[in-house]
Amino acid sequence: MSPELNDSSSTMVLVVRSDLKLSSGKIVAQTGHAAVEVALKAKRNEADLLARWRSEGARKIALKVPDEDTLKQLYREATDAGLVTYLVKDAGHTEIPPGTLTVVGILGPRRSVDILVGELSLL
Repeated sequence: MSPELNDSSSTMVLVVRSDLKLSSGKIVAQTGHAAVEVALKAKRNEADLLARWRSEGARKIALKVPDEDTLKQLYREATDAGLVTYLVKDAGHTEIPPGTLTVVGILGPRRSVDILVGELSLL
């Protein structure tokens, strides 16, 4: 059975706010922060999930939400669902003010993640 169809397959999604109009480079940096922090958090708290995700090819999908409220709601829902999450808060050194919420990273079983983000558009 392919990992994509396996009930135990895992995925990481990186969800970016589209209202910020970030440059491509800034989006890459922010999603990179989210991916690293989610992986580190999983290593501490969900080592089996992280190992499975890596062995399956470390699937990552970039998605978008329209605004901060939607990003925060998604973060709450993913956290409440027991998924590994990280909410990126920008340091404010370049394009946006310090403390701006930019990206949420989520790692978990693919079916659980899909329930939360299945309606979102690709970045």
